[in-house]
Amino acid sequence: MPEWLIKEEDYVPDRDKDGFIGKSILSILGILSRIKSQGRENEGKYIIDANLKVIFTFILALMVSLAKNFTFVVVVNVYLLVVLCLQDAGTIIRVLRISLIMAAFTFVMLIPAITWGSGSNAVMLTGKVFATVTAVNLLSRTTRWNDITGALKVLRVPDIFILVLDITIKYIVLLGEFSLNMLYALKLRSVGKDKGKYQSISGIAGSMFVKSREMAEDMYSAMECRGFTGEYKKSGRIRLGLADYAYMLANIGLVLTFIYLGRV
Repeated sequence: MPEWLIKEEDYVPDRDKDGFIGKSILSILGILSRIKSQGRENEGKYIIDANLKVIFTFILALMVSLAKNFTFVVVVNVYLLVVLCLQDAGTIIRVLRISLIMAAFTFVMLIPAITWGSGSNAVMLTGKVFATVTAVNLLSRTTRWNDITGALKVLRVPDIFILVLDITIKYIVLLGEFSLNMLYALKLRSVGKDKGKYQSISGIAGSMFVKSREMAEDMYSAMECRGFTGEYKKSGRIRLGLADYAYMLANIGLVLTFIYLGRV
């Protein structure tokens, strides 16, 4: 047996920086877990019919954008915080984190307006941003994607818009898993000093483009073979419970408050 074959291996590869690979993997995993969690049953206390949530979230965002009275903005924010308190701790933290970041960013951008004497307008705009972002995040985190697309069909939204939204979400998942596997392969093969790591990212992007093109052609052929005409159908009847009626009354109260205060 040759001497080099029985000799103990003591090779230690040089350390290299590959933090960007790990961060890319974590960010993609976060997006995929966020989307896939929408497919699970809602376990929170905020179990409201998706059609009502989509309708009243749109009306609420519209009223907040048109409101000229700061009292109405405060009432909406208090209402949204009360609704947020009905969620689990994880949802509360995620929604508040995004809402506070967006509100703080808006306030910082409006600091020059405050120095010129428009402080009240800056505070109102910050409150509007907080309310709108909180309402949209509540809808997103308490409603499954397929329920949202079904609610859009009930609202007579054009089928082409629903198709684009539905396919986009599915493609994000499929391409995200594909790019995740490529990043895993890049990380496993990057041993020691590798000056070509950053160039590999462009290769991953090119492969994703080619893969998405192939998937689009396969999907078109499959939908054509199955006789899909681009029309979505909503099956099942809308069944409202006690929580749905309470939700409707609360939002009708907001509409009446807007009529009384919002445009004063």
